[in-house]
Amino acid sequence: MKRFDFRILFGLALFLLGGLMLLEQMGLIKGASSIFWGVTMIGLGSVFLYGFFGDFRRYWWMVIPGLTLVGVGVDSLLPQQLQSWGGIILLAAIGLSFWSIYFVNRRSWWAIIPGGVLVTLAAVNMLDVMDLSVADNGGGVFFLGLGLTFLLVAILPNGGTNNQWAYIPAVVLVLLGAFLGNQAVDGVSTYVWPVSLIMVGAMILFGFFRRRE
Repeated sequence: MKRFDFRILFGLALFLLGGLMLLEQMGLIKGASSIFWGVTMIGLGSVFLYGFFGDFRRYWWMVIPGLTLVGVGVDSLLPQQLQSWGGIILLAAIGLSFWSIYFVNRRSWWAIIPGGVLVTLAAVNMLDVMDLSVADNGGGVFFLGLGLTFLLVAILPNGGTNNQWAYIPAVVLVLLGAFLGNQAVDGVSTYVWPVSLIMVGAMILFGFFRRRE
């Protein structure tokens, strides 16, 4: 089988860029560079995704750069009035990449944590963009999302690993989310954030070392 020559991709990229610049000069389109980089990022991401779907057991990691690049590409292609959704799409795409790792291999339960965190951040940003009143309590929503993430770590199939420890940070984070959601305690929230992060980190380390015993 003849080896693929990457000069073909380079030539296609130059052809696309030149064509878009020409159309922009003719007044037919606007933002040629954004379109070029958007299409290029989606194309590169598709290459990684092709490798992932071709052998996800061996190339599971390819879904991360794949969906990340696709997210960046979609962000570049968004029209001006939808630019505020770019960060949400990117966070959701990266979060989906970690969830994909878990779904193709239940033993990779660790991927639930970054996947849940990123999807939660995307949800918080989406509430803010949609100008919903609940967005005023973004800290509470964030911690509730983290609590749900650790709850999923505890209850979802994980290839036989004992993840009962995850109930502890799940309960702590849900309580913190409810605590921060109360407007009457807003002045205390500046202390709750660092203390809660220390507690969550300690719980994760406790679960890790306990599992190794």
